[in-house]
Parts: sequence; C-alpha cells; structure tokens
Amino acid sequence: MFDFEKLEVYQVTKNQNIEVMRFLFQHSDLNSDFSRNWKEASMGTVLNLAESTARMSHPEKKHYLTLARGNINSCVALMELAREMDWLDQVTFDSFYQRYEQMSKMMLGMIRSFSSEQKVQ
Repeated sequence: MFDFEKLEVYQVTKNQNIEVMRFLFQHSDLNSDFSRNWKEASMGTVLNLAESTARMSHPEKKHYLTLARGNINSCVALMELAREMDWLDQVTFDSFYQRYEQMSKMMLGMIRSFSSEQKVQ
C-alpha cells in the first residue's frame, strides 16, 4: 500500500473525484470546456495530494498540498459559475461544495503541520 492510500483526506478526495466524474458523464450535455476544466481541476486535487506524499522534504510536500488546495478552489469557482448558468442545481452544488470544503480544511491542516514542524527544527 502506498502512503497516500492510508490518508483519510485521500479517501475523501478520491470519492469526490468519482462523484464528479459520474456527474459529468451523466450530464454529457454540459459545455465541453466547462466539463474539461472541472475534470482537470478535480483530478489535480487527488494527483497533487498523492504527489505530496512522495516528496521527501517538507517544503516540497507543502508545495504539492498547496497545489491540491488550489485545485479545490478552482473546482468551487467552476461550480459557482455552473450554478449561475443553471447548469448545476443548488442541491448538487451544496453536496459537492460541502465535500470540497472538508477536503480543503483537511489539506490546510496538513500544510500547517509541515509549517509548524519546520519552525521547531
């Protein structure tokens, strides 16, 4: 088992990606640029999280976690646009939003732990 597979945040992030992909597959009528951007940002969250665990130094780990968190922000911004365009209903928006918020908080905790560890050393 790889280190990232043991993380609760990875499990939440992976499941969110599965739900996003299912949603986009079921709504193939959505704007293709929008769908592509959401897929890329969503996948970036899980890929950068996994990448962070392969890095040896805390600054590198923190960098990839920060990228993953940035991808989450991109996903939320895309969802807000989709909701405004009536491509995403409020219930679906709220469900995805809640999980993105959870993921973001979990990653922020990890980022902060690397920052505090560096100050102690």
